[in-house]
Amino acid sequence: MDHEARQDRTDHEGHGTHGPRENREARDHREAHGIHETREVTEGAGNRPPDAPRHAGHTHLERDPAHARVKDDAGHARVKGDGAPARTEPESVWDDGLIARRASDTPTVQETPAPETRTAAQAPPPPLAYDGPLRSRLDALRELVGLSRTRLDARTLAEAGRVLDEAAARRKLSGQHTVVAIAGATGSGKSQLFNALAGVTISETGVRRPTTAAPIACSWSDGAATLIDRLGIPGRLRRRPLQSPEAEAQLHGLVLVDLPDHDSAAVQHREHVDRILALVDAVIWVVDPEKYADAMLHERYLRPMAGHAEVSFVVLNQVDRLPGEAADQVLDDLRRLLDEDGIALGEYGEPGATVLALSALTGEGVGELRDALGQFVAERGAAARRISADLDAAATRLRPLYATGQRTGLSEEARDEFSDRLADAVGATAAGQAAERAWRRNANRACGTPWLRLWHWCQDRREPPTGRHALRMPADEEATARQRVEQAVRTVADRAARGLPAPWALAVREAAVRGAQGLPEALDEMATRAATPAGRPPRPGWWPVAVLAQASMTILQIVGGLWLLGQIVGFMAPNLWVPVLLMVAGIIGGPFVEWSSRLAARGPARRYGLDAERRLREAAAGCGRARVLDPVAAELLRYREVREQFGRVTGASVG
Repeated sequence: MDHEARQDRTDHEGHGTHGPRENREARDHREAHGIHETREVTEGAGNRPPDAPRHAGHTHLERDPAHARVKDDAGHARVKGDGAPARTEPESVWDDGLIARRASDTPTVQETPAPETRTAAQAPPPPLAYDGPLRSRLDALRELVGLSRTRLDARTLAEAGRVLDEAAARRKLSGQHTVVAIAGATGSGKSQLFNALAGVTISETGVRRPTTAAPIACSWSDGAATLIDRLGIPGRLRRRPLQSPEAEAQLHGLVLVDLPDHDSAAVQHREHVDRILALVDAVIWVVDPEKYADAMLHERYLRPMAGHAEVSFVVLNQVDRLPGEAADQVLDDLRRLLDEDGIALGEYGEPGATVLALSALTGEGVGELRDALGQFVAERGAAARRISADLDAAATRLRPLYATGQRTGLSEEARDEFSDRLADAVGATAAGQAAERAWRRNANRACGTPWLRLWHWCQDRREPPTGRHALRMPADEEATARQRVEQAVRTVADRAARGLPAPWALAVREAAVRGAQGLPEALDEMATRAATPAGRPPRPGWWPVAVLAQASMTILQIVGGLWLLGQIVGFMAPNLWVPVLLMVAGIIGGPFVEWSSRLAARGPARRYGLDAERRLREAAAGCGRARVLDPVAAELLRYREVREQFGRVTGASVG
């Protein structure tokens, strides 16, 4: 006996726990092979060894099979030597479930966490695998966020970024487990339901509020440690349910989390609820007949999570308190409220939320919920459906920023109108008309009579040569041209931004304004280069013939005059008809040649003027396109890209 007492004290000092002695060789063997304990037991007064310290409510780990339980070959409990019946296995593997323990005069040690068992031969569960459409939607959302970072603020894209992060984190974890949270208001009985599903008292229940101060996790199978780590639940708050082959087979892979009250007066409790609800795969909302229509529940949780109906259970608890048909009436009213919240109800085989009525106290309806959970967990699709629902929710929030249902873009008509406005601003039409007039004047001077050319020569001596263009416009015309350019830019920007969401419309206008800076000066420089070169316009091929004909008429006039003068002075024989006819032919023929040249010059002059106007218009359009239209088109192209990516996120085309 003294040896056993010394051994017990040695175990107590080495491990910091009170309880029955453990075989040292068996313990060393388990530690050497990495085998950890998984189940917790409560040593009652009936099966506590005589030399064990007496600490009420103290939790112990499962002992070695050779020392922990006394059973016969058939697995039935036998009576110990002291006459006290040994506790059977289902009773000996669980503690009393009290997490928040009251202080006692006798000091107790901290509860030992129960980590999951992972032997050397047990492989980690395979990670979650998303199907092709869900992967495509996630990739599209990632592209969408990348393309939108320079156009949308970080707060707007925060929810989409959170969905991507959570999807990536969940994908790395077990795909064989489904994490389900039980949420509810104060006094709804969610902890009682949690214990009923586990088959043993795990979460503390009572009239004290709030009862559940921290989330508690219960796993029906091994390999869920990383999932529970992601929820931030410490090891001391992790439990295993009542072990039975039927329960393990039905709920294999389930990780159930009991949350604090979502309407708790403690802010930390509400923060726990909000944080874990964003991480779990599914939620069981527990309501009671008194608070099932609570505005806080519907407005803060159910309505915003209406798109998560396929991963939601709504349970009306405490129906044992309702007399007669009152339970059915309350359940129907609950369904009505859920329908108003936009939550699809899974009725008649349609996907949606599962709505049940039960009593965790009496067990009525708990089996139906357990069956529904078993089928839900066996499908192994809750995590992917949760991510898909999160994608839908993020897309719904982002829809006003990417899709307006209106036709967008810059039409060819708007582009042509912008080019015409810039051409008018630089005076393309007036420049073409001036070039046409200059060509005509040049033709008249080249093909006119010598006397008319002499008069034009005298005019040129006093004025600038005809056909030259001024390099700069007057100040008032320059100001008017600048105003026309600014008006043209505003008009094309408004047309390009029409029908776009506000951020992209602003980006289009900003691109147009940036391009408009320095545009008038660029147009002036362009107009100077594109204008008709200084000097006279080019001459057509028929001009030498017209000049020769005009020279012939002049020669006739001169010859006829000299002949007539010779006859007058007696130098030549009198013959008035010949010199008179020569002079008349020259006098009449000269204006006729000039008039014919004017008629022939109309076509070339018009083409010359149109060519000058065209060059100026093309130059103005090119300048406006490079500085304004191309940046605007780039913004519109970026918007089309993000709209296509948004269509992939939603799984449908958007307008």
